[in-house]
Amino acid sequence: MGTTEKMIIYQVFTRLFGSKNIGCRPNGTLAENGCGKMDDFTEQALHKIKELGATHIWYTGLIAHATQTDYSAYGIPKDHPSVVKGKAGSPYAIKDYYDIDPDLAVHVDKRMEEFEALVKRTHICGMKVIMDFVPNHVARQYHSLARPEGVKDLGENDDSSLAFSPNNNFYYIPGEKLQGEVDLYDPESGVAYEEFPAKATGNNRFDAWPNRNDWYETVKLNYGVDYIHNTGCHFDPIPDTWQKMKDILLFWAGKGIDGFRCDMAEMVPCEFWGWAIPQVKKSYPDIVFIAEVYNPNEYRNYIQNGHFDYLYDKVGLYDTLRAITCGYASATAITSCWQSVNDIQSHMLNFLENHDEQRIASDFFAGNAFKALPALIVSACMNTNPMMIYFGQEFGEPGMDSEGFSGRDGRTTIFDYWTVNTIRRWSNHGRFNGHQLNAKEKELQKFYQKLLNLCNTEKAISQGEFFDLMYVNQGGWQMNEHKQYAFLRKYGKEVLLIVVNFDDIPVRVGVNIPPHAFEYLQMPVLPQCTAKELLSGKDSKVSFTPDKAFGTELPARNGKIFKISLGK
Repeated sequence: MGTTEKMIIYQVFTRLFGSKNIGCRPNGTLAENGCGKMDDFTEQALHKIKELGATHIWYTGLIAHATQTDYSAYGIPKDHPSVVKGKAGSPYAIKDYYDIDPDLAVHVDKRMEEFEALVKRTHICGMKVIMDFVPNHVARQYHSLARPEGVKDLGENDDSSLAFSPNNNFYYIPGEKLQGEVDLYDPESGVAYEEFPAKATGNNRFDAWPNRNDWYETVKLNYGVDYIHNTGCHFDPIPDTWQKMKDILLFWAGKGIDGFRCDMAEMVPCEFWGWAIPQVKKSYPDIVFIAEVYNPNEYRNYIQNGHFDYLYDKVGLYDTLRAITCGYASATAITSCWQSVNDIQSHMLNFLENHDEQRIASDFFAGNAFKALPALIVSACMNTNPMMIYFGQEFGEPGMDSEGFSGRDGRTTIFDYWTVNTIRRWSNHGRFNGHQLNAKEKELQKFYQKLLNLCNTEKAISQGEFFDLMYVNQGGWQMNEHKQYAFLRKYGKEVLLIVVNFDDIPVRVGVNIPPHAFEYLQMPVLPQCTAKELLSGKDSKVSFTPDKAFGTELPARNGKIFKISLGK
């Protein structure tokens, strides 16, 4: 990946993207509700995603996972429904690390070829491919049929009489069967799910009694950390699980993908990543690793010692921008937010939506996608680090369906067969012309497209320096620091002044630019110059000096990006 490109990741839940059924039934089967396929990502669809400004696509849920759909006709063992969440199943309950999910294939027996074709198509359309790697846990009935010859299956050589052994791939509860406060009986088949001895559950439950709120459909992988007797870490010799997981990473890297998004990376010891990632990068130097890490105290560890390229900025920027958008926090919080990660800023991945979070337009977040435009401008333009959006976000998808296993919670389901209304209407039977979108949805998409493309056409955003202006704009009458936020981005002879308004009313602001900004960014004082506002394309005569506030009108819940040329 060139260092000059700002990564714009388009996350898409693969199974839902091409799903067209208007009359989906809650808890419906594959036969009733249908399912999108990898082939739905046609060159036309991919060109449209690229036009939005995306440089990378994260195809979520590609690897074979537990499901209630019966694929035994293809030699794939049936999963017991008691340990599968939803009819379609969770993509984070992997049942074969070496296989592609059969739901996603037009021809199930050709699913790997269809995946390889998808990678190729995405590259032809000028984007890079990110896929999930789920290292912490697997489906209860994990069994790899697709593993290469000579590869031992997870748990194949385990001594299940031992609760913990550094040589085991799983943790066991010897002498006990899985009980759980989960109904393990399937009335349809009349068969109960049996697991003896019970294995520890994915969210670090080391007993035989998971409940409905646990990740009861998964089992925890053992990376040599003794949670049972608390004898610490057993990393020498290298645990067997480490070798197996490194081989899985190398297998998928060998398929030509460009990056891994590593699920719950902080539940796996940092030492494993520090050992595995450099080995993968030795063979595939350009591959990127993105970690889902929620503990800020661990950030630097996972970057410096774990060798991750990027980490989710969830508990920092996401939570802060969400709170400001919803009116619970002051815009002054943005400053302390970036300050806390200033030394690792280039490694933070920004987003306002993903498959775990509630949709902006849902009743649980902003109730209206346009209310988050100032947050979007800040998130996308504040630094050179990556930005991610979730499919449908650009149309204001509300995520307010009650799909089945996933209730009406403001999220788009990851457990059910379903159709995402805005995506279905945008695709318009594979034409991707948006003819079925309404005026508001088209307007929002246009805004996203404009802003996300600026991230790479403007070098001040993709490569430039950042300067926060809030310290000289507090407590005055020209700007309300709780509702407005302003900063500069500069590259070469160009500077951008970015000002956003989180308020529900339009305002006139005067932004002070201190002498220190002119010195630090080595900018000339310009008593009179032309500023081009990049979102509207309008020019205006302005003064860009430390002596006089930069005045502008800001629309409600929006912002402006002024571009000023600093001379030849």
